[in-house]
Amino acid sequence: MRTARLRTVHPVLWAGWTALAAGAVLCVLGWYGVSGERFAERQLPYLASCTVPGAALIVAGAVLLTHGRGALAAARVEELYGLLVAAEPADEGPGQQASAALAVSADRLMVPGGTLFHRADCPLVAGKAEAVPVDAKLVRSGELGPCPICEPAAADD
Repeated sequence: MRTARLRTVHPVLWAGWTALAAGAVLCVLGWYGVSGERFAERQLPYLASCTVPGAALIVAGAVLLTHGRGALAAARVEELYGLLVAAEPADEGPGQQASAALAVSADRLMVPGGTLFHRADCPLVAGKAEAVPVDAKLVRSGELGPCPICEPAAADD
């Protein structure tokens, strides 16, 4: 159930692959030109006009690919977050808003070794056998933060 934005290839990725290919071609041309010249002063024009810009294009392509993949990953995370939090109950129509919060229990749980505390009916800990009641000392010391999904209120502390 992906959105149309995720199905299309990100234009930054195309630009990255194009820059990488052009840089590789320029580096090969520069190497070929340098290899045919015996004297260093005749090799410099090939270095200046092909090899150095080719290397710069390779670096730029790598940066563009990294940025494009990061943007694509961020879009996927947002889509998954939206599916997790904004899921409509089956009995409501498409035009109605959910009247209750996702998690409303006052009991707080945590997973041993975790960094967040949750309401007992939070979808991230509901049904997990390893979830244990929250130790108030961990919350007061700041070792545990509130879950961004169920948002246990500060008054629950």
